[in-house]
Amino acid sequence: MILLLRRSMSALAALMVGLGGLTACSPAGDGGAQAGFASTDITGANYAKGFQLTDHTGAARSLADYRGKVVTLFFGYTQCPDVCPTNLLGMAEVMRQLGADADRVQVLFITVDPERDTQALLAEYVPAFDKRFTGLYGDASTTAAVARDFKVFYQKQGDTKGAAYTVDHSTGTYVFDPQGRLRLYVKHGEKPEVIVGDLRRLLAGK
Repeated sequence: MILLLRRSMSALAALMVGLGGLTACSPAGDGGAQAGFASTDITGANYAKGFQLTDHTGAARSLADYRGKVVTLFFGYTQCPDVCPTNLLGMAEVMRQLGADADRVQVLFITVDPERDTQALLAEYVPAFDKRFTGLYGDASTTAAVARDFKVFYQKQGDTKGAAYTVDHSTGTYVFDPQGRLRLYVKHGEKPEVIVGDLRRLLAGK
């Protein structure tokens, strides 16, 4: 477990260097907001209604627990070699750019690898990117049900009979407004400053 965390933090440090170029060209204020949302607007979608999972502290959680905040939700797993740490690092930069508004945003990470991603492992991994981030998990059947509701694909690859497998999975991020309504779908690799602009619009009641 400690070795995995060290590897994750090493990846975090390496990715930080690459991300520096993104933050250097951030536009001032929320200039992109006047053109509307940069991410895909899925307001009114009849899926991704919510979840009943456990967080990395052992507390039962549902989407309603975060009412009043903008919520971003990403499905991944702790042993993911690139996509997941890239996403979490990017969201950590989003929180930094939001400044005081970050207190009105909740970043959630739902594992699609419940066999290996224990509560203790999620508690080490997810907050390592930002202490405000929350890891969520369920048993295999609950994970599958939540993934279906969110139209998220995931499938083991490689050593599927052992513990050295990888997991292919959807890579986008869902965003809910402070009223708990599904509003946006953010593609993987989107620049932090673009996401910041969209989140500020939602925080302003757009």
